[in-house]
Amino acid sequence: MLIHETDTPSPEGGLSFENTEIAFRHTSNAALRRAYWLFKLININFFVRVGPPITNFALKIRLPIKGIIRATIFKHFCGGETINGCTQAINNLHQGKVGTILDYSVEGEDDEQVFDETRDEIIRIIYRAVGDPAIPLTVFKPTGVVRFGLLEKLDAGQTLTEAEQNEFSRAKGRFNDICETAFDLDIPVMIDAEESWIQDTIDALALNMMREYNKTRPIVYNTYQLYRHDKLESLRKHATTAIDEGFYFGAKLVRGAYMEKERKRAADNGYPSPIQTTKQATDYDYNSAMEFCIANIKHVAFVAGTHNEDSCRFLVDLLNTHKVDHNHPSVYFSQLLGMSDNLSFNLADANYNVAKYVPYGPVEAVLPYLFRRAEENTAISGQMSRELGLIAKEKKRRGI
Repeated sequence: MLIHETDTPSPEGGLSFENTEIAFRHTSNAALRRAYWLFKLININFFVRVGPPITNFALKIRLPIKGIIRATIFKHFCGGETINGCTQAINNLHQGKVGTILDYSVEGEDDEQVFDETRDEIIRIIYRAVGDPAIPLTVFKPTGVVRFGLLEKLDAGQTLTEAEQNEFSRAKGRFNDICETAFDLDIPVMIDAEESWIQDTIDALALNMMREYNKTRPIVYNTYQLYRHDKLESLRKHATTAIDEGFYFGAKLVRGAYMEKERKRAADNGYPSPIQTTKQATDYDYNSAMEFCIANIKHVAFVAGTHNEDSCRFLVDLLNTHKVDHNHPSVYFSQLLGMSDNLSFNLADANYNVAKYVPYGPVEAVLPYLFRRAEENTAISGQMSRELGLIAKEKKRRGI
């Protein structure tokens, strides 16, 4: 039976996100200094705006800047260039009780052979996770294994040519290969969200994978971007379908990653923006989604992907109010490598399940991901100042 949200729980005061000794215990003095200057640069909007075109131009004319990138922004926000190259980052996080979600972050490819290679890489990640508690979850990006334009045509309800039908059949095969491997090896896999005009097809694919592989335990998770005003309802609808049909529902909850692009496309094409009108509305829906998942925890497994301190505390309060174990296997907190360590490591120290997204891939191929993250984080009011303040506090505590 589906259960709806309960009243908001009272605040829980036992957990502090101000303990920088725990937050940066895994960080050397040199790495802390590097992070301080890196965040100071990212905090300058001009640098974030001009950095990508200058860097891309420098790489194009073969200026020797790859080493600088690898030693700075790449080193801070990425685990390495290969799965094996991420070993140190994985071990470092695990020492602080934080898990790793290896995120193959090569973007922008549009070729069947590359899609097959990406599928194979995701499967290698799943095999790497077997028997290693340091890698509790895996993930893949749908447009890493299927052409964006094909998804766009499907979402628009357009008729596919015979060649496109065959192409979509191959794409569904890649989805299935990944999810079947995850099921066989008992490693949960999350399907990332994409732009709104291709998301309905992804939602349908994800739900079908859940039907197939979530019959006995939650293996496949779909992602819900709660900065969209319609995704809380989607979450409820899909969970209801799963519960009614007798399979587990897996969800990753995020605020979202394509806000400016979504608003511009809506304006350019004359349709209502799918984005919430206020940040408060997004926050409300995000917390409501967590309430819904906790209220239905017997049937739902979820990952709360958030850098929002209030939402993290809200989930802590929910777990306490509903008397759900801190380390319940169906509840994870998640943040990005190099961000919000005060949340990740203090939560993990208090015995909550936490896993960091650890992007990896060749330096040049991962740059679009890194630049997008920089833009997103400078757009979050106070995020960079918060990071800088915490790092400065720890530097002062260490006397460096």
